[in-house]
Amino acid sequence: MTQADTAETGQGSPADTGALGTGAGAPAAGTGGTWRAHIRRATRALSGTEPWKHGLVLAARALVLGLLMLLHAKITDRSGLGSLVETCLPWFGLFVPVLLAGALWRRSASAVVALLLPVAVWLNLFGGLLSDKSHPGGDLTVVSHNVGADNADPAGTARDLALSGADVLALEEITAQARGTYEKELAKAYPHHSVLGTVGLWSKLPLSDTRPVDIKQDVGPRADTKSAEDKMPYNRALRTTVTTDHGPLAVYVAHLGSVRVNPMEGFSTVHRDRNAQALGEAIAAEKNERVVLLGDLNGTMDDRAFADITAQLHSAQDTAGDGFGFTWPAKFPVARIDQILVRGLEPESSWLLPPTGSDHLPMAAGINW
Repeated sequence: MTQADTAETGQGSPADTGALGTGAGAPAAGTGGTWRAHIRRATRALSGTEPWKHGLVLAARALVLGLLMLLHAKITDRSGLGSLVETCLPWFGLFVPVLLAGALWRRSASAVVALLLPVAVWLNLFGGLLSDKSHPGGDLTVVSHNVGADNADPAGTARDLALSGADVLALEEITAQARGTYEKELAKAYPHHSVLGTVGLWSKLPLSDTRPVDIKQDVGPRADTKSAEDKMPYNRALRTTVTTDHGPLAVYVAHLGSVRVNPMEGFSTVHRDRNAQALGEAIAAEKNERVVLLGDLNGTMDDRAFADITAQLHSAQDTAGDGFGFTWPAKFPVARIDQILVRGLEPESSWLLPPTGSDHLPMAAGINW
């Protein structure tokens, strides 16, 4: 029997026991050989081929997950598949711990190593949102809120928003029935306001040059629909100038078309995508260097449909927020489809306001010149 074999049986060699000693506080005789035997067995296990053969299916799934996130822009948008994937992109990270648990259960080294790809891709895409990038202060506070066509308490919603202290307040999905309520409840805090169709802007600072923005939406309500949203006045975007101490600020308020999930058509984004393209063209033609876009865009900024917009504006939440800033649905937010985007300005902070009677959460941002 060799010295190594002796060590594995727990009977340490004289050299081993001599090195450990037998004084106070030293392990009992033979334990040195035992833990050395464990190390040798673990080393042989890691250097063998078995752990790399286990869980190959799990490893393949991990690689597919990583490639899906890495190459999301290459996925076809037929039936809205690409938009759907990009809308849900942050949630793909939840598959990582599931696959990791499976890899550990199968003792699969190949699956563990393969998981490095989706982890690295997810952190590259969203790791920056995990830290608080906000700073105190700001020259102007802006708030955007889809108040909801079915809001049962527009007066309470208006009072809550007035308490936010916002200098500029944008509202979307204003019904003809609720418009008077918002105007009455917000009049004291905001002496200046303009409402065009379903969108409006309330401001503590003077407004001028307010006009509708043609975002190529369907004209007028459909006679055969029962949806409250579809029955509202058709104008869903406006542009105005806010007069500030630092100069004029161009503010756009928009509510883009909704996406639909249809068993026959899939994830339908045709109307929204057309609106987004038209809005991008309007902003590209804007001569003012300082621009703020507030609104419910019915999509996340990871969605390719907004490429023309994100090429010109950057998100306040991504730049100066804390977390993902999910705004919809209010009871359990899973996506940030309400946006505050800026150009020629520096966001200092971005945050969500408490729930109102709407199915969206209000979003706020502090911006600096």
